[in-house]
Amino acid sequence: MTRVTPLRRENVPELDEKFFKPYEAAHGYVPNSNLVMARRPKMLAAFRALRQAVFDPDNIVPADTLALVGHITSKAAGCQYCVAHTANNSELSGLSAEKIAEIWDYERSPLFDDAERAALRFAQCAALVPNMVSDEDVEAVKKHYNEDGIVEILGVVCWYGFLNRWNDSLATELEDVAFEKASQTLKGTDWSAGKHTPKQARSL
Repeated sequence: MTRVTPLRRENVPELDEKFFKPYEAAHGYVPNSNLVMARRPKMLAAFRALRQAVFDPDNIVPADTLALVGHITSKAAGCQYCVAHTANNSELSGLSAEKIAEIWDYERSPLFDDAERAALRFAQCAALVPNMVSDEDVEAVKKHYNEDGIVEILGVVCWYGFLNRWNDSLATELEDVAFEKASQTLKGTDWSAGKHTPKQARSL
């Protein structure tokens, strides 16, 4: 159960048009993480502005690769709420459920190319505590995406690092739509919603 109660959208109508409706239109729900963060509207605004900058359409690293970066970052951090969201977002980016399910085998799987392997290796090592990024990891990313690509990938790692700490600490409850979609997308993997399981699913 979420440790801090998400605000109800009708109680913050001034935030709905700008922050909640666009996300709902794209994903079918509003994240409970954002509804909790809405308790401090300036924080939510800064967070969403950072997201726009990190996931800039003009990035040189492909959007589907950055979606995978977010997914492996969350898996490395162990936040099952974010693993569900990043799996769903990866599928929205056009990635197959098979590729998402094989992300931990990215070094060997033929579904991943060398550029993706370099990005995922760097992201996984950057998400670990203590940090495990090596000079070789950096050079591998530079080979495919130059130094600007490193900034873009690390931006995604750090953005999800914020969310991983936020949602794991607060045991943020998954939205019903996100839970059901992740249950299908991640079927056959070791994913479990655990403490993030929606109330409705816990009562079944």
